Amino acid sequence: MWDSVFWLIAVGVFVAVEAATTALVSVWFAVGAAAALLVSLTPLGVGWQVLVFAVVSAAVLLGMIPRLSASRAGRQAPVTNGSPLTIGKQGTVLKSLTPGNVGRVHVDGLDWQARSDTPMREGEICRVLDVDGFVLIVAPVPVAEPAAQ
Repeated sequence: MWDSVFWLIAVGVFVAVEAATTALVSVWFAVGAAAALLVSLTPLGVGWQVLVFAVVSAAVLLGMIPRLSASRAGRQAPVTNGSPLTIGKQGTVLKSLTPGNVGRVHVDGLDWQARSDTPMREGEICRVLDVDGFVLIVAPVPVAEPAAQ
């Protein structure tokens, strides 16, 4: 009886840890604890429960490794700061820009903080001129120039 309560709490803790993180860190332990919980409902002893927990957790982890590595190999790491790779690219103003204030722009599929010496309204097309830390320095794109994103 108490071993069933232990495994039920373990499942809850592992699920809570998984839900609180953005990376897969304990899902295999949650599955292993759930399997051990099922074994605890049989007449088998605690030793079998621990063995089932370890084997099922390891099997789920080993089963997920190829899928995780394949999905990560095809994905480019997100840019987390004002990357120089954005210089010269065009984007769309999301939050109005006024000289001396920070607004927001959408460039390369990401939202960025931005500054401009020229006032710009939401929806206007801009070009990235420079990067200052996490902030893009942008300027308006003349209307005659096509907006390639």
